[in-house]
Amino acid sequence: MTTALLERVPAAQTAEGPAPRSISLEFSSAGEVHAGLEEAVAELIEVAAKDAACGILVTRLHPGRYTVALDESVPFGETYESIAA
Repeated sequence: MTTALLERVPAAQTAEGPAPRSISLEFSSAGEVHAGLEEAVAELIEVAAKDAACGILVTRLHPGRYTVALDESVPFGETYESIAA
């Protein structure tokens, strides 16, 4: 059982509205981080591939809290990591 909390648009609205450009994640244990971040990055790769205009930035906000977002400063096809100050 995963305790990652992903803030997403419900599936019914996704078909009509724009795809998400950012996913916020919070983990209760270090063991969940890798799988949760990989899932979020995979989801945004699909979105990024439609436009081929940007890459993905994974930002660690504080222990257990991350954002995964499409970012125009990241080249298409690449994923960068960042730690918020």
